[in-house]
Amino acid sequence: MTQRMAGLRRRFRAVRGSGSAGMTTAEYAVGTLAAVAFAAVLLAVVKSGPVKSALAGVITSALGIGS
Repeated sequence: MTQRMAGLRRRFRAVRGSGSAGMTTAEYAVGTLAAVAFAAVLLAVVKSGPVKSALAGVITSALGIGS
């Protein structure tokens, strides 16, 4: 009976320990989705008129083309 209980305990620990494997995959998926959404928002902001002209001004000034 003691060996049987020890076997059940080992099995229970193995099952309980492997339960988080799917969770990390879901966390990676949510993180990737959040990064893509952030990139889309950043792209929309950078493509807007005022930001685009400000960036062009900074680059032109840094390269010394406009002076």
